[in-house]
Amino acid sequence: MISALTRLIFLICLALIASFITLHNWGAEWAICVGVSFLSIPLMYSYLNIAHLGKHVQSDSVETMSLPSGFWEEVIFKLQRLIKTLKQRMHNIEDQHSHFIEAFQASPNGILMLDESDQIEWCNSIAERFFGLVYKRDVMQRINFLIRRPEFIQYLNKRNFDEPLLLERMGPDSSLSLMLQAFPFGNQRHLLLVQNVTDLQKADAMRRDFVANVSHEMRTPITVLMGFLETVQSLDLEQSQREQYFGMMMSQAQRMKSLVEDLLTLANLEANSLPAVSNIVNIETSMALLKNDAEALSHGNHHFTFEVLEKENLLGDEREILSAFSNLVSNAIRYTPDAGLIHVKWGINEDGQGEFSVTDSGPGIASEHLSRLTERFYRVDRSRSRDTGGTGLGLAIVKHIANRHQAQLAIESTPGKGSTFMLRFPKERLST
Repeated sequence: MISALTRLIFLICLALIASFITLHNWGAEWAICVGVSFLSIPLMYSYLNIAHLGKHVQSDSVETMSLPSGFWEEVIFKLQRLIKTLKQRMHNIEDQHSHFIEAFQASPNGILMLDESDQIEWCNSIAERFFGLVYKRDVMQRINFLIRRPEFIQYLNKRNFDEPLLLERMGPDSSLSLMLQAFPFGNQRHLLLVQNVTDLQKADAMRRDFVANVSHEMRTPITVLMGFLETVQSLDLEQSQREQYFGMMMSQAQRMKSLVEDLLTLANLEANSLPAVSNIVNIETSMALLKNDAEALSHGNHHFTFEVLEKENLLGDEREILSAFSNLVSNAIRYTPDAGLIHVKWGINEDGQGEFSVTDSGPGIASEHLSRLTERFYRVDRSRSRDTGGTGLGLAIVKHIANRHQAQLAIESTPGKGSTFMLRFPKERLST
């Protein structure tokens, strides 16, 4: 390929020859005109190519323009190749940037990027939800103008980010507990990571309450036992008094034993989240066992009716099913006054579900208590539950057994008119 310098030298030589010939024939003025005309040809050609290139630059279509001939062919070709390379690099960078943004958006944690002045450069949708932000509106706003919690502003101002900060009562309904920590990166920038620890905080609070409740429940019978033991040891009691005290001690020991057994049962259920086995549980046999236990616990103080409307049996763990049924029946006995009515029924409801229900004529439960009845140690009337020997764990056990059998625990109650506790089992748990 002929180089540009060779072409220029050839054109100059051609102009000189033409000017020399013209000089001899028509004089100096015509020679100058001919030389200038020859030299202006490449200038006009270059101007046309530059104008053509400018048009394609404005429309961002340089890489698709047709190649001219001559020296400009090589220039435009190299320019097209350079632009294609740059555009490909930009496309790759944009793709990579989009992947990073998608990854940050998929994160379950809130992410905010702050510049050296703590202005928001970017945040993901989780951070928007946590703090009530709108990225398009709040971008380049100082974060402490948008999150005005004093502990957060102090955390930013101290510039000591070695430890995280816990912010409670956050979110749109002030129900979230958020753990956040700033991490330096780049040129005095910070990455603010925010984790929702609401469930962890609730679990920790439940653990503390559980320990406190167990300690309280165990302390009372232990105190009573120690009091009676000291009395028996220090006083010379008559045989009838000793027997009375020993009976009371046995009652408190039995209460502690029941509490420990329920705690172990609950711990085993919580540790095993797998669905229960699918052994056949004979309903008629189970109802007969429930009737015997109920009459023994009631000591003849209540009126019972046990009704089996359908012959379909259950598929599940027989020991757990009996435990759940027994807890519901024993609760009804404990909270129903003497001479009250207790109706226990098994049948198939209109949705085809197996339904076990226990209806009593007790005092009923106010609606504000219904959602909390399955919490461990939650009692509507703490003193009455203690008098009747309840551990406060029965309904928590029933709920876990129901979950393992894909069943639902439903509670209906009207103060002064009694309560109904129902376990509804799916069709898959029924067997003829």
